[in-house]
Amino acid sequence: MRIVLDLKMKDRALMSNPASTGSPNASSPDVIPFHAIHHAPDRLGRFGVFGGRFVPETLMDALNQLAEAYEQVKADPAFQAELHYYWKDYVGRPSPLYRADRLSSFAGGADIYLKREDLNHTGAHKINNAIGQVMLAKRMGKTRVIAETGAGQHGVATATACALFGLTCTVYMGEEDIRRQKLNVFNMRTMGATVVPVTSGSRTLRDATNEAMRDWMGSSKETHYTIGSVVGPHPFPMIVRDFQSVIGREAREQILEKLDRLPDAIVACVGGGSNAAGIFYPFIEDADVELIGAEAGGRGLKTGDHASSLTQGRPGVLHGSFSYVLQDEDGQTQDVHSISAGLDYPGVGPEHSYWKDQGRVRYESITDAEALAAYQETARREGILPALESSHALAQAFKEARRMGPGKVLIACLSGRGDKDAYEVARLRGEPMS
Repeated sequence: MRIVLDLKMKDRALMSNPASTGSPNASSPDVIPFHAIHHAPDRLGRFGVFGGRFVPETLMDALNQLAEAYEQVKADPAFQAELHYYWKDYVGRPSPLYRADRLSSFAGGADIYLKREDLNHTGAHKINNAIGQVMLAKRMGKTRVIAETGAGQHGVATATACALFGLTCTVYMGEEDIRRQKLNVFNMRTMGATVVPVTSGSRTLRDATNEAMRDWMGSSKETHYTIGSVVGPHPFPMIVRDFQSVIGREAREQILEKLDRLPDAIVACVGGGSNAAGIFYPFIEDADVELIGAEAGGRGLKTGDHASSLTQGRPGVLHGSFSYVLQDEDGQTQDVHSISAGLDYPGVGPEHSYWKDQGRVRYESITDAEALAAYQETARREGILPALESSHALAQAFKEARRMGPGKVLIACLSGRGDKDAYEVARLRGEPMS
C-alpha cells in the first residue's frame, strides 16, 4: 500500500515522468555547490525535487504540529542540554573512533577507522534518534508512541526510550523479520512494548511501515509516530537526520584530534539511510571527503532479488515522500530481498536521492555473500561482531581501501552489533543453534 495525498497536476506529471522535471544529476549544469546542499530541505520539506509531503489530509495537522514543535526544541537550550545529557550518560556517547589495524592489513590499502555505534546502549545508532523523538513526543503532550522496525534495533531503541520516559509503546514488525530477529522481539516485550506482527505483503519493513502509518492516521491526537529512518513525509527526514548527525560531528572531531586531518572517504550502509545521513551530513561541505553508501545487493542485481533503490530504482512516492523507489512499470513497489532485515526496504530517504542526483554521494551495492564474508572477517580479525547491516558497509570499505591505497584514511560506520543476527547467520551456514 502507498499512502498518497491527492496531487496537484504538476506533481502528477512529475511522478509519471520524473525525467521531465529537470531533476539535477551529477552531469547537469543544475548541480549546486556543496554548501548549498547542506542547507536543505526548503520550507516545504523538499531536497531539490525530492521529499515533501504526500499524505492524507488527516495527517497534515499532526505533521504541522510536529514541525512546529521541532523548530521550538531546536532553539531551546534546555531541551538540547537534556538531550545531550541522555546521549552522554545513558547512551554512552561519544562512541569511539577505532583504528582497525588487522582489517586495514586485510584490505591492503587505506587505514580503516570504525565509528563504533555498536557500543551504544541498545547496540546500534537507532537510540540517538529514539531518545530525541520520544523526548519531543513528551514535549508535545503525547501519551503513546508507535514505531516500525525491520531488524528490531529501532524497535528496541524506541521501547527503551519509552520505558525511560514513561510512555506507552507499540511496535509494528513484519512476521518474517520477527522470525529473523527473535532476540530483539523478546527485548522489546521485556521493556513493556507491544509488538504487533504484520502478516500482509512481504511481511517485512515496508509492510510494518504501512501498518504504523495506518495506526497514526487514526490516533495522531494522542500518538507520536517515531519513524526510525530518514524516510517519510516532512519533517521526519530532517528530524531523524539531525538527531543522527551526532555520529558525524563526533567522527569529525575525533579524526581531527587523532590525525589533524579529515578522512579521504566515509562509508556507511544505506537502507532507509539514517546512519549514513548521520555520518555524511557534517561532511557534506567537505568536497575532498568522498562519501560512499552501500546498499543491499541481495542475491545480485541481475536476479532482481535485492534492495538497491538508489542504484536500480526510479523516482516515485513511498510512505509519504518522493524519492528513489524500486517499482514496476505500473508504479507499484516491488518485493525486495536482503539478508539484512534492516536494509530490506524498497525505498530510501529523500535526502539520499538528492545527494545522488547532485553527485555528492556515490552509492554501490553489496551482495548477501559479500556482507556475510565481511561479517566473518571482522569477527575473526578484530573480535567485533558487526550487524549484517553494518557488514554491507564493511564489505564496501574493504573495496574502497584497496582502491585508495596506502597513506589514505577511510572511516566506516559500524552502525550496530551482530548479536541479533547470530541465529540467522547460523541458519544460513547450516549450523543451527539449539
